[in-house]
Amino acid sequence: MREHLEQFKKIGFGVLAGLIIFALSLTIFNTSQASLLGLIALLVVLWTNEGLPLAVVSLLPIVLFPSFSILSTKATAVNYAHPIIYLFLGGFMLAIAVEKSNLHTFIADKMLSLFPNTPRGMIFSLAITSGLLSSILSNTTTTLLLMSIALFITNDIKLKLRFALAIAYGASVGGIITPIGTPPNLILLGIMSEKGMETIPFFQWIWMVTPLVFVMLIVVSLILSLGVPNTLIHRESEKKPLDVTQKKILYLMGGLIFLLLLNAPMKPFWGGLGLSEAGILLGAGLLLFMPPFSILNWDEDSTKIPYKIMFLFGAGFSIAKAFSGTGLADEVASYLIIMTQLTPILLLFSVAMLITFTTEITSNTALISIMLPVIYSVAEQTGINTTLFMMVATLCASYAFMLPIATPPNAIAMSSGAVNVKSMIRYGIILNLAGIFCIVMIAEFFWKGILS
Repeated sequence: MREHLEQFKKIGFGVLAGLIIFALSLTIFNTSQASLLGLIALLVVLWTNEGLPLAVVSLLPIVLFPSFSILSTKATAVNYAHPIIYLFLGGFMLAIAVEKSNLHTFIADKMLSLFPNTPRGMIFSLAITSGLLSSILSNTTTTLLLMSIALFITNDIKLKLRFALAIAYGASVGGIITPIGTPPNLILLGIMSEKGMETIPFFQWIWMVTPLVFVMLIVVSLILSLGVPNTLIHRESEKKPLDVTQKKILYLMGGLIFLLLLNAPMKPFWGGLGLSEAGILLGAGLLLFMPPFSILNWDEDSTKIPYKIMFLFGAGFSIAKAFSGTGLADEVASYLIIMTQLTPILLLFSVAMLITFTTEITSNTALISIMLPVIYSVAEQTGINTTLFMMVATLCASYAFMLPIATPPNAIAMSSGAVNVKSMIRYGIILNLAGIFCIVMIAEFFWKGILS
């Protein structure tokens, strides 16, 4: 009974927040646009306070948007079958196979052995290992898999805190290496496709963000290693050769990378194969159920697929569609046009600051779904580089290091018992500012030339 009462309170708080936002929005926007903002407030509150399960909240737009004449049922539901969702599905099938075969432990052990067994060496190795693994596994899965390592390397409470943060921050930093590494990346590609923009090819994305990830992993490791003792840490390592299953997965991943390379256009030398990247990733995932691989079993392994995240994608794409469909994106953009009087680099900094610190208190998936259509409209109305600004906003949504609710890796680090909020804020605010600076500098002096 007490649990039900607590749940009613959380839902009631979401409804109240929605009504307040609706009432305030009516002073600026029309009824349909105000209703959308009120419903978004309701969804964000329920996502944040977990008044209802994540999947349930993510499916609410299919019911609520038609009910408030924002989008039809068909126009809303079609977003839950977006091609980007199937790209994610294929990628997660590969991640499940990697985890099931314990290939991740082999990769992690190889990475950790490259660094000295000192606290500073372990911080660097954990952050870099977490960053690289999160490019092929989800941020959440990577953090969960490596967190146990951080907790058992040492009994020193202060070192445990830094090791846990190294894994969590490394996962967030490295999650942007590939387009499928983190939900905001996929939402960006989905919205670009929806708007008829030329999407960023898989390997061009990697080429663009790798320098940023490299710099940020060094910054994270240096900041977390300040003041640690220079003593040796004993770490046991299992020397096991790869088994047949692990070799099969490596062969499949090698073939997948080769096919993605052939598919990527490299103008003016090669136009690419023209295949759908979502189809390629999904096809690779489905091969894991077939001979000669036969690594995954549907009855056993399909339950590990995070369908709730796929529904979350659908909700994000629905929100983005509603922002455009109701004209709200253009209305908000008109109020933000004043920002375009700033120089381009100051405008980039403004967008980066807005997204980074807002995502600390709300879902980065929901936030980026809301903001990308607005940024698109601002860019279209002013003639600035649309892709560049959308890219900056998307990556800033993943680089939130201050609060547990900002990203799943932060929440996992907090739940480990080794991290307290005060310490996370202390390190996080420095890393937030470092992330903003690095993203804007690389966007201005590297991406601009590629995307122009």
